[in-house]
This record gives sequence, structure tokens and C-alpha cells, in this order.
Amino acid sequence: MRITRTLALLTVPILAATALGACRSQQKEAASGQADSVKIMVGGIDKVIYLPAKLTEQLGYFDAEGVKVQLLTEPAGAQAENVLLSGDVQGVVGFYDHTIDLQTKGKCIESVVQLADVPGEVEVVAADKAGSITGPKDFAGKKLGVTSPGSSTDFLTRYLATKGGVDPSRYTTVKAGAGQTFVAAIENGGIDAGMTTDPTVARLLSTGKGKVLLDMRTKEGTQAALGGLYPASSLYMDCAYVQGHAETVQKVANAFVRTLRWISTHQPDEVAAKMPADYAAGDSKLYAKSVADSIGMFTPDGVMPTDGPPTVLNVLKAFSENVRPKADSIDLAKTYTTDFVKKAPAKADS
Repeated sequence: MRITRTLALLTVPILAATALGACRSQQKEAASGQADSVKIMVGGIDKVIYLPAKLTEQLGYFDAEGVKVQLLTEPAGAQAENVLLSGDVQGVVGFYDHTIDLQTKGKCIESVVQLADVPGEVEVVAADKAGSITGPKDFAGKKLGVTSPGSSTDFLTRYLATKGGVDPSRYTTVKAGAGQTFVAAIENGGIDAGMTTDPTVARLLSTGKGKVLLDMRTKEGTQAALGGLYPASSLYMDCAYVQGHAETVQKVANAFVRTLRWISTHQPDEVAAKMPADYAAGDSKLYAKSVADSIGMFTPDGVMPTDGPPTVLNVLKAFSENVRPKADSIDLAKTYTTDFVKKAPAKADS
């Protein structure tokens, strides 16, 4: 009886230890599975400025890296940012400038792949207003469309107005979204001008409803408008996530860099042909043109241009109530990393 009782007492801790070990093993497996599963919010998945995200999926590069990536879409960059901060997604394909703005709020967010070194944005003016709006100096009293308040299009519009001598309080900011909602806003007089991207730009120009006021799809146009390169489209993530999931981040970075190299070695019509058919909205030729007009914005390797972050900071501190008082304390080195893209394989796909 005593022997049986002793054996029973000895068995309890052994079973407990076994159960605890199994539990830890399950937790480790779960953690490992979670590490290779990534949700990425795209600030408008059908916008040409964010084309590398969907193209990477279309080319099968996420799968090739052994990482399960779920692409979600939210048309406004400000909302995509909020979803990242809430922990609902692990990454955002959006504008780099959010990393600087968020640092002023005590958040550490960093670009891990820099997709573009210019905004890819265009200030489009309604054709019937082109005579009265010839530049940012004419913004006063006008209705100007942006994706949403707090978005990068809002940031850039405020800067352009300030640079043109117009205080942002002197024009009306209108949430015009992108795509059809932006087109409708131009057509029905809801906005006099606004900032948008391809393929929306191509659609407005093809119908004669809009005209280009400022073009930031090229390095030359960006430097003229903003005074230097303005790194924009990027994959940014929470710093803590990057540090804690380096292997997964490397896989995702590898896939994006492989896509950027593929873009750099292919023609715009070849790139357009790889995208989902519905992105062309029934006009494949016009979509291919919109890709051709914007394709020069993409970096070939995902590396942040060294002179880019200072330009973005200068733009933001010119008007931002968040950035201006803290501009001198902003640590740009914490807003991006090139560690992952520089480790990505260098060979381009044919």
C-alpha cells in the first residue's frame, strides 16, 4: 500500500512535467506557425503606387519564401496605420512618412522595404478649373481632395499649400478617397483639385475631366515640387515585431526585393499583364499606360535612398503640428532599416 502510494506520488510530478513540456512544445509550434503567417494591410491594393504587394503574390514569391502572407486593403493610409497599431496586422504597405509622424507620438515603426523613392502622386485639377488653379498659390478658397484627413496625400497637400504661401486653413480639405469616388468628386464638382495616383490619374486624363497640375511620379517632378527625393511607398512594421520575428521579416523582404528586381527587368505591359484583370476596370490598354507612367518610381532593390528621410522630415515639419515641435529630436535612423533588403538575394528573375 505504501509502495503504491509512493509510486503514485512520484508519478504526479512526472506527468505534470510531461504535460508542461508538451504544452511548451505546442506553444513553440504555435509561435513558429504564427511567425510564418503575416497579415499586411495595403493602403489601396489596386493603386499602382502599391503594385509590388499584389504583384509579389501574383508571381508566387511569398510562397517561394515559405511565408504565408494575407494581403488586406484599406484605401486610406491613415486607417491602415491604425490597424497596424492595434496589432490586427503585422505590416502595412503605405507611405514612409507615417513612421516619422508616429515617432512623435511615442511609436516605433520602421520601413523594412522601401518600394519607391518618389510619391507617385499627382495633383489633378478639374478641367473647368484649370484656368483659375495654376499652382499651389491658388489653393486658397478651393476644395482640395485627399484620400482622407491624416493621410500622406493630406500631408503633401498641406506642404504644397504652405510652400505656395497658402495656409492650409484657407482651403477646404475633402475626403475624396481614390478610384471611382475621386473621379466622381472631380466630375460633380465636389472638389476643384485633388491628389491621387494611377490608374485614377490615367482615367481622368483619358476622359478630359482632369489635368495634371503637379506630377510627382518622376524624380524630376518630385524634386521640383518637394525639393528632393521623397521616399514613399514602403513596407513598414512595428519595431518590436521586426526584432522578435527577424526570420519571417527576412522572408517577406526577400519576396518583395525579388519583385522589385523583376519589375526593373520587365516592360510596363508585362508588369500590367501579371496583375488581376479587374484592376484594369475593363480597359487593359489604359491600365498598362498607367503602369508605364508610374513604373519609374520603384526602387530596384528596396533600399532607402540616404537623402530621402531628411527631405520627408523637412516636408512634415513645415506644417505638421505633431512634427514641428519635435523635429530636432526625431531619430530618422529608427524610422527605417536596410538590414533585410541588403541580405536579400541579388539575382533578378527572367
